[in-house]
Amino acid sequence: MGNDREQVREAEAIRVKVLSEALPYIQKFAGQTIVIKYGGAAMKDNTLKQGVLRDIVFLSSVGVRPVVVHGGGPEINSWLGKLGIEPQFKNGLRVTDAATMDVVEMVLVGRVNKELVTLINNAGTLAVGLCGKDGNLIKARCVDREEIGFVGEVSSVDIKLVKSLVESGYVPVISSVGADETGQALNINADTVAGEVAAALEAEKLILLTDTPGILEDYQDPSTLLTKLHIQQARELINKGIVGGGMIPKVNCCVRSLAQGVRAAHIIDGRIPHALLLEIFTDEGIGSMIIA
Repeated sequence: MGNDREQVREAEAIRVKVLSEALPYIQKFAGQTIVIKYGGAAMKDNTLKQGVLRDIVFLSSVGVRPVVVHGGGPEINSWLGKLGIEPQFKNGLRVTDAATMDVVEMVLVGRVNKELVTLINNAGTLAVGLCGKDGNLIKARCVDREEIGFVGEVSSVDIKLVKSLVESGYVPVISSVGADETGQALNINADTVAGEVAAALEAEKLILLTDTPGILEDYQDPSTLLTKLHIQQARELINKGIVGGGMIPKVNCCVRSLAQGVRAAHIIDGRIPHALLLEIFTDEGIGSMIIA
């Protein structure tokens, strides 16, 4: 019995020590906006999902202003399969004909978005779901209508509605569906949306949750993780081919947001429990931070 009490005391002491060490970071980032692109395994695994959303609630509870941007590729593929539509991709972009766009909008706006909103609400902080059509949040234009259909790139961001929600204490949860000048829905890469929203908000941080440790000098060796680099170094890594494949749009998204005034951009492994808190509230962090 005595040993059990001692173990409890030691565990509580560690917990209090961790909270005490996090205090300077909590004070530093209180009142600051942090845009979180939520995706990857952290979105598919229910345990990880609950953990990430609780961390977002924690951020909100200590005065940080989180804004969440999400995609939902696996869920879209699942529903396309149920409807007998074969998913197609070209150069990493989903080919989005009219029928596929209907599914994308239904899944991202109607299902994934509202599920995340409900989970955040249930965890103790009020969230509001948005897509690019709401308040003309994201105006977009077609990338290549003939080749890939209704796939968009961001042409402008009107952040007034998001700012209003953030200042009122809500967590905005934004799905990566925008609209062109005619109101036609367009499917947009969620990393891109997160970067542009972060830039428009002049966010303190942009954080991309991924299924990789971060930016690696050797993509097969996690020990080559680059924990901190400047914007020019990030560009050079792309030019040298060290950053390749699916990491290129992520790093480009970070570079673009930094060039527009975001203070720091992070690429972190969402498969690690409490990855967000470890990156924001510890000295070492767990992923790659790019600064301007």
